Amino acid sequence: MVNTLAQPPLAPELQQVWALLEAVTDPEIPVVSIRELGILRDIRSRDGELEVVITPTYSGCPAMGQIEDDVRAALQAHGLAARVVTQLAPAWTTDWMTESARTRLREYGIAPPHTLAASNVIRFATKSVAQHALPAVACPRCGSENTTETSHFGSTACKALYRCLDCMEPFDLFKPH
Repeated sequence: MVNTLAQPPLAPELQQVWALLEAVTDPEIPVVSIRELGILRDIRSRDGELEVVITPTYSGCPAMGQIEDDVRAALQAHGLAARVVTQLAPAWTTDWMTESARTRLREYGIAPPHTLAASNVIRFATKSVAQHALPAVACPRCGSENTTETSHFGSTACKALYRCLDCMEPFDLFKPH
């Protein structure tokens, strides 16, 4: 699903800032911008001061400090200054990722989230029932769905480590949130 949050029309200067920040990539996944991932939530002008709102992919994400520095550096390179605000609510969801982010993740060797974010309903099931209820994860290298999760945590907490049983390559799955 693509980010479908309604956005009001933007002033031309704010549109320019959105365009400038399109070049800021996730420090852990350098092929995807923070805008494409949905981390960049809003840009607004308050009392003549520029404010950039970002939301981490999960609370405690160690990349947030670097993302804040990268946002400030990208704006300073164009003579702009901004206050960067981290907003935790609503919590980030993989539903905010763009289709181009999902494509770039796959091309980079990371399986994009395969489902929409879970609803607010918490369901309890045994581990074996829960594993069989999960949809198959396609290998980003060969496309085979003959894959298995080897660790619920991959190179970062927002990813799980999988292995393709056909091409035998390990890969990360960006977990749906």
